[in-house]
Amino acid sequence: MDFAPWSDRTDASTRTDESTPADESTPAEGAGRAHGTVRADGAVTYVPATVTRSAKIVVAGGFGVGKTTLIGSVSEVRPLRMEEPITQASAGVDDLRGTPHKTTTTVAMDFGRIHMAGGRLALYLFGLPGQSRFQPLWEDLAEGALGCLVLADTRDLDASHDALGLLDGAGIPYAVAINTFPGAPGYPEAELREALALEPATPLTYCDARDRTSSLHALITLTEYLSEHRSAALLESRR
Repeated sequence: MDFAPWSDRTDASTRTDESTPADESTPAEGAGRAHGTVRADGAVTYVPATVTRSAKIVVAGGFGVGKTTLIGSVSEVRPLRMEEPITQASAGVDDLRGTPHKTTTTVAMDFGRIHMAGGRLALYLFGLPGQSRFQPLWEDLAEGALGCLVLADTRDLDASHDALGLLDGAGIPYAVAINTFPGAPGYPEAELREALALEPATPLTYCDARDRTSSLHALITLTEYLSEHRSAALLESRR
């Protein structure tokens, strides 16, 4: 599938590998009725006929910051997760102090899909593994991305710097969302921006990755910024 920025390619008949038997689904709403179904849990298993644009979005951030959780909370298809158990080999390498109950880690990517803008825009979400040793994989997965949502944890803001540096180097626009873990310290926005070395125009918002509405707000903040960024780039190119 073509993931060119704001791709206008539409393939309403394309199924995902989460195909649902007819007795477990209900007709999709509106224009997507003839081309898609919705699982009993509300997940869309077809690309609705309403979709006219698509975009690839990557979700990045440090180890254990909530990328897998966020994609799982918003995806309208069953998310693809490539995780493995955390073993003794990670001792002294992966910091579990902030997530002592974490037993698995992403070793390749997460994948999900969500529809926005009244069903006209399909966002394909790719979650990057958090550890810096996976940086070659980050570069491959980020190729062709329209933008990135970077999750950050105020208990370890430095863990976000590797991802931010990669995005800056690749010229991929991004927004930052502070995932509000229980008991995590809070800081004024100016201090957070300074600690993360953010440009004034870079959006900074907050979310709870476990909560769908909160996570959607973070993605909406990113897509609005990307739309403004693209418009500004087009104006600049015409001068």
